[in-house]
Amino acid sequence: MSTTNVTQNFCKDHSASHRLHLVGYSLIFTAGLLLNVAALWIFLYYLKLKSVVSTYMMNLAASDLLFTISLPFRIYYYSIGEWPFGIILCQISGSVFQINMYGSCLFLMCINLDRFFAIVYPLRWRHFRRPKVARLLCCVVWVLILMGSVPVAGVHKTTSCVKDNQNITLCFESFSDGLWQKKLFPLVILAEILGFLLPLTSVSYCSVRIFQKLCKAGATQSLRQQKTIRMLVVNLVIFIICFVPYNIILATYGMIKANVITTGPTTRDSVRKALVVTVLLASMNCTLDPLIYYFNTEGFRNTLKKLRKGQAWDSETGTLQTRITKEKNYQAAHAKAGARQFPIQNWILPCEGLPFASPKMFLNSPIEDSEI
Repeated sequence: MSTTNVTQNFCKDHSASHRLHLVGYSLIFTAGLLLNVAALWIFLYYLKLKSVVSTYMMNLAASDLLFTISLPFRIYYYSIGEWPFGIILCQISGSVFQINMYGSCLFLMCINLDRFFAIVYPLRWRHFRRPKVARLLCCVVWVLILMGSVPVAGVHKTTSCVKDNQNITLCFESFSDGLWQKKLFPLVILAEILGFLLPLTSVSYCSVRIFQKLCKAGATQSLRQQKTIRMLVVNLVIFIICFVPYNIILATYGMIKANVITTGPTTRDSVRKALVVTVLLASMNCTLDPLIYYFNTEGFRNTLKKLRKGQAWDSETGTLQTRITKEKNYQAAHAKAGARQFPIQNWILPCEGLPFASPKMFLNSPIEDSEI
């Protein structure tokens, strides 16, 4: 590149958006790292992924954590206004954002489909609600989003501009109109259809059908029905807050940059400013997803509450077990009375303040939906 061409490519003033991203990503990184590390620790160490829903949620937490650990590169970039980490890390950081957003959409769709099959068609689609099938679907989702990240990484190359008579390396911005027309806009359309519209349609349809089914069951709702409704509402809120605004603005901005829609400079700048804000909203999903685990997964919530008291959630039976000596006293008292003895490992003493578990909790086989 000649010196004349370099000096003509002056840097645009994005200091306002950089400050906004710096503050936003700093908060998201702090909250997302703590919440998702704790979530993965509980899912893997305590819950042991015995249920279908916990499998989907663990993969959702892994996707959120992957994006969270990439945020320090963005934070440093927005703090100094220059990308010093090279082209490879720029491509990885750009593609990880897409992996997280569309991966979150697909994993939330899987969670809603599982609830849809469990409530609307509990017998017809029961074979789809097995842990092996859930693990297979998670692998398919990871393959799809990783394959989709390859062309995204290809277009997230560093660019250069001149600021204060010095060459500045940029990342995540300053894509040319030609790049939008040839590569970026087709990728945006494909991602919008497969990664956003398909999950949004599925989540909306499943939620409506589940609401209809639960409303027909009667005015009085059981605790399980209330948990299901709460989970569906949280899923819809995450879509409405995080994914819908960003994808609508991204599609609009892509059509403007690709000359599909003809607008003036003022409108283009307004859409770009809206895109800057909605990018942060989309990134917030890694801090909102843990609300699904805590408020809608009984095993996750009880494990988190009882860890300090020396109690742990039994993922096989769906109940809390406490290390106490009452079981020994109970066995000794019945032995003296000549009562019939049962293996002590089959007894689970309920914790104080918790209702007795239903009889199906004591089945030998794992209960697929025992955590919802």
